[in-house]
Amino acid sequence: MHTLRCRLILALTAAALTGALQAQTLYKSVDASGKVVYSDQPPASGAAQKTMKLEAPPISVVPGNPLPPATPGQAAAGAPTAAAQPRGEVTLYMATWCGYCKAAKAYLGGKGIAYREFDVDTPTGKAAFAQIGARGVPVLLTNGQRVNGFSAQSYDAVFAKRP
Repeated sequence: MHTLRCRLILALTAAALTGALQAQTLYKSVDASGKVVYSDQPPASGAAQKTMKLEAPPISVVPGNPLPPATPGQAAAGAPTAAAQPRGEVTLYMATWCGYCKAAKAYLGGKGIAYREFDVDTPTGKAAFAQIGARGVPVLLTNGQRVNGFSAQSYDAVFAKRP
């Protein structure tokens, strides 16, 4: 059962990293050797045991108890808020274990966009993350806008307005 869960999580993560944000169809079938197979393509035999419609959430929830939002006197050093961030500056709150964060970083790198990164698993990053009151990663702040999660379409829209 544990292996089945791992395979499902792996299949869902792979589907999420493809960048598709619309409802996904996931097919569960059993191959000739008796292995359970999850795929985004219908099985060649046409006999899927189960078909699932999935909404791919573009955000990973940060585990653990979040810190309460800091009061203005307790702001994390250098932690911008969406409203206080200088125009043109880009800040990404991320975690090394987060697949969506890796996709967001790849997007920014691929477009040649310079950004400041806060890893929410470090003390400084955790304090900065609490300052913005977020619950999941990635979070992108730029030009007074905040994008929770990652999708190429939402990042394209934010950066299309960039000076």
